[in-house]
Amino acid sequence: MSESAASLSIDWRCRHTWRTASVNTAWCLLGCAIGDFGTIAFFQFMGIPWPTLAIMVLAIVNGIVTSIMLETVVLWRQMGPRAAFRTAVGMSLISMVAMETAMNLVDWVLTGGARLTWWVIPVMLAVGFVTPLPYNYWRLKALDKACH
Repeated sequence: MSESAASLSIDWRCRHTWRTASVNTAWCLLGCAIGDFGTIAFFQFMGIPWPTLAIMVLAIVNGIVTSIMLETVVLWRQMGPRAAFRTAVGMSLISMVAMETAMNLVDWVLTGGARLTWWVIPVMLAVGFVTPLPYNYWRLKALDKACH
């Protein structure tokens, strides 16, 4: 069976894989949220009048960078610094970009810009978690690829 045929016939009901994908996604979300929210908060609290799109693009980039940094720290003891960094960089960029884009779109739709409010943050985190989760499950099940 070819790799593409195998990936189409995966079992989407495996609790163990959903649990593993959820843990991996949660770590990624934590790292992404630190950079993303930190960037938006900086511009919001400092009153810097950048265009919303520019702030959000910078927030996405910073979210990906902090996610890679956090993952490197988490993996450091398991595999050493060089391998930890390579593994973190090798994580799915598709997953991180989808997570970041979803979080920022929610912020823009609900607040009209790049603004953090007490009520939008939980919604952003929930959408940021759910968006890449099926893809992360698929990567684990079909390709046996994960960041841990």
